[in-house]
Amino acid sequence: MRESTFIKKNLQRWKKYQDQPAEDPDEMAERFTSLLDDLAYAKTFYSFSKVTSYINSLAATIYHSIYGNRKEQDGRFRNFFKYELPLLFRKYHGLFLFTFLFFLLFFIIGAFSAAHDETFVRGIMGDEYVSMTEQNINNGDPFGVYKQENELVMFLRIALNNITVAMRTFIGGIFFGIGTLWYMVDTGVMVGSFQYYFFAKGLGFKSVLVIWIHGTLEISAIVIAGCAGLVLISGFIFPGTRKRLDALKKTARDGIKIMITLVPIFTVAAFLEGFVTRHTAMPLSASISILVISLTFIIGYFIVYPIYLHKKGYKLGPKANIIKPVK
Repeated sequence: MRESTFIKKNLQRWKKYQDQPAEDPDEMAERFTSLLDDLAYAKTFYSFSKVTSYINSLAATIYHSIYGNRKEQDGRFRNFFKYELPLLFRKYHGLFLFTFLFFLLFFIIGAFSAAHDETFVRGIMGDEYVSMTEQNINNGDPFGVYKQENELVMFLRIALNNITVAMRTFIGGIFFGIGTLWYMVDTGVMVGSFQYYFFAKGLGFKSVLVIWIHGTLEISAIVIAGCAGLVLISGFIFPGTRKRLDALKKTARDGIKIMITLVPIFTVAAFLEGFVTRHTAMPLSASISILVISLTFIIGYFIVYPIYLHKKGYKLGPKANIIKPVK
């Protein structure tokens, strides 16, 4: 076959390989095999031709893509939590701030309502729960509710419940964010009224040392789940230059990635509630240490560290690849 005929026959395919890189591993392997056949033929009949060098460069590009992706996959888990998730969260810091302030608003409303209406807490928490708590207070054990169940059973039940609540909060975002915001209202009012109840009984400081041992991680994770729910629908409401469906798919993936990291957080929070919170007479230093460590983790990992990476020049590429700063 004449060289001109060989080029004319295959040029369109080569251009496609060059201009439209494959993402599917099987297609990538098929292209690589096809180019090796072309390269073997070209080396045999046109060994010193430019077309041979061109085909070789195309094959080399695909080769590096295949084995470069393999190396990237080896560190995928580490890179996800070290770079991808923090940088992704940095992208949505504005929504996170809005979600936190929205939750805080209804936390204050819940506390204010409880302060001005003695029946409000019963309406939110239920008569049975409030009556039980008052009986525990009279018995000198105001937080006895955390001691009534086997540690392991309590841990498993609470972990499942927290993850379920978080998923509902996240999925509620698909209803134009209304479902997510409603869960934020409900949780904010409940926590605010519940916290005020103990302050009104003169147990405010003690309740912080006991309840927020697990509550710091638990409530923070619910607020983050609320942020993920708003991220989910943000692409549909504000698609930018993309089609609404494409933008929704992109923000839905982002929301799911954020939700992934909440599973271990909820698990740790449930462990603390099941195994640690029940020890209401633990040393003050131990309670404060757990509170400080939990709060430091939330602020450090979800706020400070993403800002640090961003300022250092790390960026999140269009395909979730990490673009590192040039040194």
